Amino acid sequence: MQTSGKRLHLEKIQEEMHGKSLRIEKLRKEFGSLVAVKDLTLEVKSGEFVSLLGPSGCGKSTTLNMIAGLLEPTSGKIFVGDQDITEISPIQRNVGLVFQNYAVFNNMTVYENLAFGLRVRKMSNDQIKTEVNKIAETLELSDILAMKAGKLRLDELQRTALGRSMITKPAFFLLDEPLSNLDAGLRSQMRVELKRIQRELKQTILYVTHDQVEAMSMADRIAVMSQGELQQYGSRDELYSNPSNRFVANFIGSLSMNFIDCALIEKDNRTLLDATDFQIDVTKLAYVIKKNVSNSELIMGIRPEDVEVNTQRKTEDSIQSEVYITEPIGPKTVVTLSIGNTKIKSMVPETFHTKIGEKLWTNFNIDKLHIFDKKSEKAIF
Repeated sequence: MQTSGKRLHLEKIQEEMHGKSLRIEKLRKEFGSLVAVKDLTLEVKSGEFVSLLGPSGCGKSTTLNMIAGLLEPTSGKIFVGDQDITEISPIQRNVGLVFQNYAVFNNMTVYENLAFGLRVRKMSNDQIKTEVNKIAETLELSDILAMKAGKLRLDELQRTALGRSMITKPAFFLLDEPLSNLDAGLRSQMRVELKRIQRELKQTILYVTHDQVEAMSMADRIAVMSQGELQQYGSRDELYSNPSNRFVANFIGSLSMNFIDCALIEKDNRTLLDATDFQIDVTKLAYVIKKNVSNSELIMGIRPEDVEVNTQRKTEDSIQSEVYITEPIGPKTVVTLSIGNTKIKSMVPETFHTKIGEKLWTNFNIDKLHIFDKKSEKAIF
């Protein structure tokens, strides 16, 4: 009976809170001579979880604050559904905000925190009680409604902050680094909880973070920013497998991609990437590469998991290397290899035992090779 009641509560909340789409067009913010956000265009579909990802100072929080109405754009438009909200006040935008510091009242109970927004709207006590109980069930806060917020665990505090925004039935949510105060274990737990809640409520979320693990594990699509500009917008697989430039390739992935300066050369009827210390045969990719290159100076990129090492020579293209250092990380080991003066990381199983100074043979998975223009750093292949 209790499960049935909870399901009915959830269905009611889903009906009331189904998220609106969010669209920004050529959004720009200047602070004097500093351009913090450069003509950003982005759409978050109804019910979609999108992460705005980038390092500190890239413009992601500035973008969020303009959408929330806390900062006035220099130019550009903001739409919720088909409504232009660029010029209206923050409260009229009906945005749910959750920040890093959670912004709950520590001297109030969980119930009082959840009810606060409804009291401001002068709802009756009976209505408030009904709404608070519905949200509390969804967020699993029912057993701690009488507890003061100042005594809550961090995960309970985070759910209370989320509930305070949810209860006012916002058109969409803006979350700014909401998990950054949690330790690694709790962050992992709350990522799961936040995704569960978002899926159940079918709510639209724009989630700001500098942590690519958070973005990759939760978001339907990821918008990568750097220096105020959108670098790439797509699914986690698109960003990982087909990065648009070196910045995205380096920023996405639990281990950084290997980048090696090289030149495109022709030798003995073969097309090679010459990295001085070694050469990679890319004859089978020659047509695509040549079609897109403007000069011969390139950067090759290869992820550590796509660098294979063996104790014996596997093919004619195998390159001799030497173990520089090993780093065990759970079920995998990161082996840094020296090929002349070039250092390359490889990801190997923990069962692959090696030692510093040992000679190995290295092969690159050509199908996973990335090639970037050295000057523009844009992806060629």
